[in-house]
Amino acid sequence: MQRARSRWHIAVFLAPAVLVYTAVMIFPLFNTLRLALYSRIDQERVFVGLQNFKTLFGDAVWSEQFWNALGNNLWFFFIHMLVQNPIGIALAAMLSHPKLRFAALYRSSIFIPTILSFVIVGFAWKLILSPIWGIAPDMLDAVGLKSLFAPWLGKEEYALTTLALISVWQFVGIPMMLIYAALLSIPEEVLEAGEVDGITGLSAFWKIKLPLILPSIGIISILTFVGNFNAFDLIYATQGALAGPDYSTDILGTFMYRTFFGFQLQLGDPHMGSAIASAMFLIILIGVCIYLFGIQTRLRRYQF
Repeated sequence: MQRARSRWHIAVFLAPAVLVYTAVMIFPLFNTLRLALYSRIDQERVFVGLQNFKTLFGDAVWSEQFWNALGNNLWFFFIHMLVQNPIGIALAAMLSHPKLRFAALYRSSIFIPTILSFVIVGFAWKLILSPIWGIAPDMLDAVGLKSLFAPWLGKEEYALTTLALISVWQFVGIPMMLIYAALLSIPEEVLEAGEVDGITGLSAFWKIKLPLILPSIGIISILTFVGNFNAFDLIYATQGALAGPDYSTDILGTFMYRTFFGFQLQLGDPHMGSAIASAMFLIILIGVCIYLFGIQTRLRRYQF
């Protein structure tokens, strides 16, 4: 009888959170998947099955835009994996050193950009990098490197990488803090045993600390993957819905936005937009499953 009461007690407290999560996450997800199976023909909603997906992947116009956005999304993700996460790990390793002074100030300074609005960050960096009134040309000129300056947000070959690096600057504090917490959780007995064996300094990090924080690095990697394939705000704030120049910064989020809601002369199509959103969900789901079943299971042996 006591066990039954405990279960009802848990259900009562979980019910509000489950209802809210269902209303704002589960229901919109399934409704999006449902809309992707319909199309509007002669002002009527008609069930067309997978026809929207065939159009998305088979039609020359649609498939070109989709693969361009997916390729840009992959590059956006790789920049974060190759730049943001290693820098975050390096910063966490330095800030966790017990003899470092003002470590709390450094942590706060690096983490502050993560709480800023995308609109503020995008607008600020557009001003900084502007070749007309930005301060970037003068800063490079002050160190004799003005010849390296270019309108990075205005050139197709530089724009996406520039935006990815801006995003790295904004969010490097998240992997830094997660790795920092993981480093602090390593038992002192393990580090002391390493010191007895003569493993100190960088050797201690590579041989002791890094293997022990691999599960945390794996979690950060999958969070980076999910976050970057859901990216939209920074691109929209800096380059607009058209993701210029010439769609060179177009990612799946901006492509879905233009298709679903319409933009300028392009009429909105909720059904094709839902098909793009469903494709995004499938890509993210595959990536998460690969991590959970292919990587996370191998990392468990490092956990205490």
